[in-house]
Amino acid sequence: MKVVRTVAEMRAARPNEGTIGLVPTMGALHAGHESLLEAARAECDRVVMSLFVNEAQFGSGEDFARYPRDEERDTRIAEAAGVDILFAPSADELYPPGFRTWVEPNEEGLEAEFRPGHFRGVATVCLKLFNIVRPTRVYFGQKDAQQVHVVLRVIRDLNVDVELRALPTVRDADGLALSSRNALLTPEERDLALKLPRALQTGDPARARELLDGLDVEYVAIADFERRVLAGAVRIGSTRLIDNVPLEGDKQ
Repeated sequence: MKVVRTVAEMRAARPNEGTIGLVPTMGALHAGHESLLEAARAECDRVVMSLFVNEAQFGSGEDFARYPRDEERDTRIAEAAGVDILFAPSADELYPPGFRTWVEPNEEGLEAEFRPGHFRGVATVCLKLFNIVRPTRVYFGQKDAQQVHVVLRVIRDLNVDVELRALPTVRDADGLALSSRNALLTPEERDLALKLPRALQTGDPARARELLDGLDVEYVAIADFERRVLAGAVRIGSTRLIDNVPLEGDKQ
């Protein structure tokens, strides 16, 4: 596996032939990321994984400083998963001095309401990665259903020549959706976090809110992100978690 840290190095390392799968990550890899890497490895000739904690998608007072970071561990996981190129740029490499051009997707509701500016950061870094890596396919998890929806619209609206593959949410045996932020939960907080997937499984926003009694609930709502889901966001201690479950008999 080759590790590159600059845009110039990434472009030089990019294969000229065959299909390229890109798995964008912010590190703190878990089995959900590994499922994306496995799919990319099976479907593409070469696999690129980006590793970049994108401050632009964190709002004021959010957990950018606390976000889990362990590049050495992430590198081992990426290599074991068959990644060909690990692109791990610095913030100055992607947002150099004088940077001022942003992609504004004009998303509304749910995450956009509670995290203003979040999707501007997501859309901008994704478009930059697409332009730098020039992948054939890009892989995301359905846990972040609204993010998938936004990135897909950016691809369509801006005529980006890439196929988006959205893969099912990976969960622990007890049903909790895997998330890098789960590492920030105490054992007691993790037990409380199980209320979220169990409530969403009801498929009923009102009933789900009842089952989330006692938690700091930001939203529980039905949304149509290429498919209908019941989505929810809660805060447990200082950690914010999101999840969604498909409606209308879809599987996740």
